Amino acid sequence: MNAIRTALREFWGLFVDDGSLALFVVVLIALVTAAVKEAGLPPLWGGAALVVGCVALLVESLYRAARGKR
Repeated sequence: MNAIRTALREFWGLFVDDGSLALFVVVLIALVTAAVKEAGLPPLWGGAALVVGCVALLVESLYRAARGKR
């Protein structure tokens, strides 16, 4: 049973290494989607917001991981 649990944990880790990063990306997607659909933000601006937001979240996550390694 432990082997199965370990294998599933490793499989999950392949896709989600940092749970807060995954959560913030989902929240970013939801916010940009709402801005495009409800607030009338042009889709091109929504796409740019997604790119900039994802890069910013990734940089923050990398900074946090590097700071924790010391």
